[in-house]
Amino acid sequence: MDVSLCRAVSVTTEARSRVPLPIRAGRIGSSLAARAYRVDLRDHLIFPGLINAHEHLHVNTVPPLKTGAPFPNSYAWIAAFQAHFEEPAVIAALQVPKELRLRHGALKNLLAGTTCVAHHDPWHPALDATNFPVTLLRDYGWSYALGWPGYGPPVQHSFAATPADRPWLIHLAEGTDTTAQAELTQLDQLGCLAPNSVLIHGVGLREQDVDRVIASDAAVVWCPTSNHTLLGRSLNPQRLRAAGRLALGTDSRLSGARDLLEEMRGIAARRELSPQQVLELVTTQAARILRLPSRGSLTPGVPADLVIVEDLGGDEERSLVGIERSQIRAVVRNGVPCIADTDFAEWFAAAGMEAVPVTLDGKPKLLAKSLAEPALVALEPGLELIADRSECGRDLIMEGRC
Repeated sequence: MDVSLCRAVSVTTEARSRVPLPIRAGRIGSSLAARAYRVDLRDHLIFPGLINAHEHLHVNTVPPLKTGAPFPNSYAWIAAFQAHFEEPAVIAALQVPKELRLRHGALKNLLAGTTCVAHHDPWHPALDATNFPVTLLRDYGWSYALGWPGYGPPVQHSFAATPADRPWLIHLAEGTDTTAQAELTQLDQLGCLAPNSVLIHGVGLREQDVDRVIASDAAVVWCPTSNHTLLGRSLNPQRLRAAGRLALGTDSRLSGARDLLEEMRGIAARRELSPQQVLELVTTQAARILRLPSRGSLTPGVPADLVIVEDLGGDEERSLVGIERSQIRAVVRNGVPCIADTDFAEWFAAAGMEAVPVTLDGKPKLLAKSLAEPALVALEPGLELIADRSECGRDLIMEGRC
């Protein structure tokens, strides 16, 4: 179905546009169709779907380790976590089928406006499902970490097998001690520091290390909440961001923020970066670093993955960077709403999508039926199916009045 999103301001890091945004066959169009379903978005802003550059999708329901922090490095945290596996709550969380946990991690991201995720773990067949809630980074190389060789592909072999035009991901310098500080030199000596190297965390990078990362055209994914939780501090993002070599990730709820919106809001509140700079990290810079040319923009031909919010006035970026997920008006994938406020019900119907009434953090919403599996919804705190749909007849639901 062709759609015209009218009277909104489309916002990217490069430009603002008040021209109606056309959607044709699930992609941003180059012109308006003669007959298109029209969505009036007066006093709204349209942003590209957000990119989470680092996530472990399957562990978002595992209870976090509550003692021992700050750790000198991630290896010490991993060692401390081994006893945590014996706790009943952790055992119960890991007994949930992995396929369901992966879908939950994706749904968590989608609810906060994230439509594309880099999952940093072994590939699972469930990730290939056509109805998976988010788009995933694919055709990339990865290793887990230099100090944990038993998990994931061997570092040098994985790097050598990754084409130069595809990203290669590794946890690196995740700590504050000499072990973490030495890892960039070790990686370089192995011949694995290159323009497609994407270093996750980088807390232990010193000024000369940042120089080397920038000179190599490599990049870092910043996960500040996870870093502060586990290590007591994080990196200074300024130089890497200015060089276009920084993206943003959440890690997972096991140590990180609830979602990418919370991560963005915290950065802005601490005044580490401006709202516009934060937006760059989750759109254009993430797309460039992860080699995703069709993500992070609203240019004609790219998938119509969108976040629609109310225009709160002032700088447009603040209307997204400073909000919580319940304040998002609609999250759209491939031109079709996935979750939206109830007054968008007609859009669901026009797209042939059945919508299920839910509440998200106490606010009524409509959720695409394909995402409303009871077992999946039950895993997400704050998301609830409206149990008695008899109180909301189908006609009222489709009209957005319930």
